[in-house]
Amino acid sequence: MYRKEECPVSCNLTDAEWKLMHRLWETAPQTITQLTAALREETGWEKHTVITMLSRLEAKGAVRHEEGARAKQFSPAVKQSDAARAETESFLGKVYGGSLGLMMSAMVEGRALTREDIDELSAILEQAGGNTK
Repeated sequence: MYRKEECPVSCNLTDAEWKLMHRLWETAPQTITQLTAALREETGWEKHTVITMLSRLEAKGAVRHEEGARAKQFSPAVKQSDAARAETESFLGKVYGGSLGLMMSAMVEGRALTREDIDELSAILEQAGGNTK
């Protein structure tokens, strides 16, 4: 689990920032022009919006850039798995007081789990049980 001081990013990525990060995880590096073109149809964002979001993501430590021949080249500064883990820990802490058991109980009560989900979780827990001694 990440404690706030260990989080690889600020743990506060907005939904819009996640969209931009997913594009960078798919293909990096990218320029502002490339990102704007890639996101325009889905989001309607103009260049200035992408610039603002990249600045915020750099401030959060999620993105970095290098000077290219004609334009800055932006890349993720954090692995997708690390950002997802930090976001999950943040959500779990905010909504369920850090209790994974409470979250799973809420999902089971809400019938959000399929039989396949339960089988997959059982396999994960069985594997985790074998790794702790």
